[in-house]
Amino acid sequence: MSKQFLNIKKELPVLGIGLGLRRDLSDDTFNHSDRIDFVEIAPENYMGIGGRARDLLDQACERFPLISHGLNLSIGSTDDLNLDYLKELKALLDAANAPWWSDHLCFSSAGGVYMHDLLPMPFSKEAVSHVAERIKRVQDYVARPFLLENISFYMHAPGCELSEAQFLSEVAEAADCGFLLDVNNVYVNAINHKYDPYKFIDEIPLDRTVQIHVAGHKQIREFIIDTHGAPVIEPVFELLAYVLERTEVKGVMLERDQNFPEFDELLLELEQLRTIAGRTQPALTKGKLGGEAAYARSLSA
Repeated sequence: MSKQFLNIKKELPVLGIGLGLRRDLSDDTFNHSDRIDFVEIAPENYMGIGGRARDLLDQACERFPLISHGLNLSIGSTDDLNLDYLKELKALLDAANAPWWSDHLCFSSAGGVYMHDLLPMPFSKEAVSHVAERIKRVQDYVARPFLLENISFYMHAPGCELSEAQFLSEVAEAADCGFLLDVNNVYVNAINHKYDPYKFIDEIPLDRTVQIHVAGHKQIREFIIDTHGAPVIEPVFELLAYVLERTEVKGVMLERDQNFPEFDELLLELEQLRTIAGRTQPALTKGKLGGEAAYARSLSA
């Protein structure tokens, strides 16, 4: 299978340690831009929209390298690809000069109806072929490196014949795309579905990882739920360290979407990410200047 993406990865800029741009956190994010190397947006909040949303996006582009992490691509759906969505997304990515973009390995629509959720696909050979072909099409259309994120899920879809790690691996290899590896999702799935998270990491083509997400979760009875609304726990930090010891990445990002604490608490978590990264990948820890300088060099090359 093609390994072209691995050559593309080598040329991507090192962005450093980042934070998801959330409207409730935007003032604090901008006021502490010296502590944050890059920001990530949900593009659906900005595509084709003016007013305050556009102002927020413009301010972010002025202060940070910016990347996009989508929710509505629905790459695993049997619905036709939404060309209007892709057109608006491409325009946004071009305007922001985003070095890469990402979405989830899942489906979020069926029969033309959006579910407003990230639903797991059957881990099957047929699904591998289906989603890989769609990834190739969106990569060609958007013309920027594309990353798949592993989702958290709470039941297996009917028709599974592969493990989660096998499915993720075969899709990425067949589509020749990259990973946005969410280490909290790895931990959540490992606990809920009773497997070893380290073995999962060992079983995927880790060298395709460009970016890492780190987040918190919530315990509800015997399950843990990926909420992005709690502090990151030590086992998730330990998984991050395990990944960084094994492959070079271009960015590590903290996700916090609800139950926002005082911003100082988020800054402390960002510094913990920076400390962990610094042990194995010093290029990630050079701060905003390092991230912006690498990004600027990549654009002028």
